[in-house]
Amino acid sequence: MKEKLMECGDLLEEVSLKCYNTFRVGGICKYLISPRNELELQKLICYLKEENISYFILGNGSNIIFSENYYDGVIILLKHFDQIHINETKVEVGAGVMMPTLAIKTIQSNLTGLEWSVGIPGSVGGCIYGNAEAYKESTFDHLESITLLTPENEIKTVPASSFTSGYRTSYFKENKGYIILSAVFHLTYGNQEESLKQVNKRREKRLSTQPLEYPSAGSVFRNPSKDFPSGKIIEDLGLKGKQIGGAAISTKHANFIINKGNATSNDIRNLIELVHQEVKEKENIDLVMEQEYVGWD
Repeated sequence: MKEKLMECGDLLEEVSLKCYNTFRVGGICKYLISPRNELELQKLICYLKEENISYFILGNGSNIIFSENYYDGVIILLKHFDQIHINETKVEVGAGVMMPTLAIKTIQSNLTGLEWSVGIPGSVGGCIYGNAEAYKESTFDHLESITLLTPENEIKTVPASSFTSGYRTSYFKENKGYIILSAVFHLTYGNQEESLKQVNKRREKRLSTQPLEYPSAGSVFRNPSKDFPSGKIIEDLGLKGKQIGGAAISTKHANFIINKGNATSNDIRNLIELVHQEVKEKENIDLVMEQEYVGWD
């Protein structure tokens, strides 16, 4: 198995997953591999499916909660899918590029449309997968096309309009057989100075209202509605500061759970479930979690 995997990318063995997610929790995975191009990824997926080996496509790990269990399979990173090509207002970008990197690059090219994403700690592939959003703008708003590896292991480029998307969700979240390889964004010409002013203003606001000094995965729950934020619901129930083990509900923002330094995956999950139950029982609201559990029994 190892020899076969080495033909498909840069391979690491017995890797701590704590270094590959923003909560900084998780166990050990048997193999972690970074394919260097699309053909290597195709070859890898074909082999894993033939041998019935578990695998998981990982972006920046900003919406993932790994268990402490041993992951007896392959974690696939697309970090080599890092190209950015700007042709006038069309921007072709690899799935492994960080969204803030893309946003700054487009601003430097006097393009506007992605300023909202400078504070999003996710990769382009992950942001498309979850239709990441902020300030009433989302990933799909400026998305023209997506290049995919299909469940049949074929590479196809498809108009973004062919796929459904919604509030922090997309077709890909419901149909997990697809792997996002790259995308084309269609932006418009803007004013670099104005864009940077907007970015800096929002950065200052995030620093004052979000616990960015601690490991977290951002907002834990989706807002039930635009005018009814989850953070306010949780805060009104007096849950700010609630702690289980090393995991705590932030006193800065009640929809953030933070790792205070020694949290385990179980601490975080137990705290999420406590909040969900409290809100359901006392407010009759069934909050929808943004993060995904990976590697749990």
